[in-house]
Amino acid sequence: MSVTSAATGSWLLRGNDARLSVYAPVEGGVHRWTETAVGSARFSGPDFFPVEGLTSLAVAQGANRYAHFIGRRERPGGDGPKADLVYAVQYQTGRTLGDWRSLGNPYRDPREAASLGAPAAAVDGQGTVHVFVSGGPGGVMLRREAKSGAWEAWKDLRGGAVAGGLSAAANSAGLVELLAPGHRSVMHWVQTEPRADLRRAQDLTPAPVPGSAALLETAPGVFTAYWSEQSGTGVYAQRPGEWAFPAGGAPGEGPHATLRATVDGYDCTVLAHQGRMGTAVLGVCGTGAESGGLWWTDTGLPCVGTPALALDGHGRIVMAMVAADGAVLVNRQRPEPGLVLSDWDRLPSS
Repeated sequence: MSVTSAATGSWLLRGNDARLSVYAPVEGGVHRWTETAVGSARFSGPDFFPVEGLTSLAVAQGANRYAHFIGRRERPGGDGPKADLVYAVQYQTGRTLGDWRSLGNPYRDPREAASLGAPAAAVDGQGTVHVFVSGGPGGVMLRREAKSGAWEAWKDLRGGAVAGGLSAAANSAGLVELLAPGHRSVMHWVQTEPRADLRRAQDLTPAPVPGSAALLETAPGVFTAYWSEQSGTGVYAQRPGEWAFPAGGAPGEGPHATLRATVDGYDCTVLAHQGRMGTAVLGVCGTGAESGGLWWTDTGLPCVGTPALALDGHGRIVMAMVAADGAVLVNRQRPEPGLVLSDWDRLPSS
């Protein structure tokens, strides 16, 4: 069974036993592959978890390394397809997912409900899942878990029209931030203390490519935002209190995968995206040194959606992507100077 698209968020995750898992939407549900041993480079699977009508999938992970899945689902209705969000959680590496539960749809008007966008999610320091989504009326809607484990009502974060996908993450202090690309800027929301409401922060410019924003913690409690500039000048980066600066590259559509890793003893930032020619592209620089440009490498392999990045249980960089034929490919950092990746391994399809 071929993968239909790449999930959003961190769809290559290291679990609580340090093994990696790969998650991807397929027709009728989700496939999962799991490392057979820590850092082994061998994966079992795929395991199949059914959920009918899935049109997009977001994956998020908290400090306890539980994996949270939020999907956009469409089901037949009397006057057209009915869209809602569904949620499931995996508590331990390689174990089954819990039951899929509906989170509903924040929009009541049928036309607005049908315009429900792809979700994004983040897990705060208390393990609270925050689910974000946009739709026809513009702005962003938030639904999150209450302390009791129930789900709070939808909350309107407002904002302007959203162009493309959202990006959310929690920093090491457990505080959540959200980026929402608009038509002229990247809208930005921040959480200033645990369980607090997210507040609107200053928009980021220049204008973004729709759906291209991403976050990475590059200092304790500090996120750097990355996005592709609308006129094609490449990736931009910005930290709080600083001007946005170009970091090079030639990205196509879609967001960036982000990772901090040690390369040759140096703290580095690693980005991956689908390039302008449709191939998977990897970039690296010293963390905090994006203004000097990233060193970009084109893998030459066409990909579907955004690649994924993670560190395995031995601290090596691992990259995964969905190939043009629907297969999932994985490689990892070789034990030699520089960021040199191994040959691609194709994960089994059945």
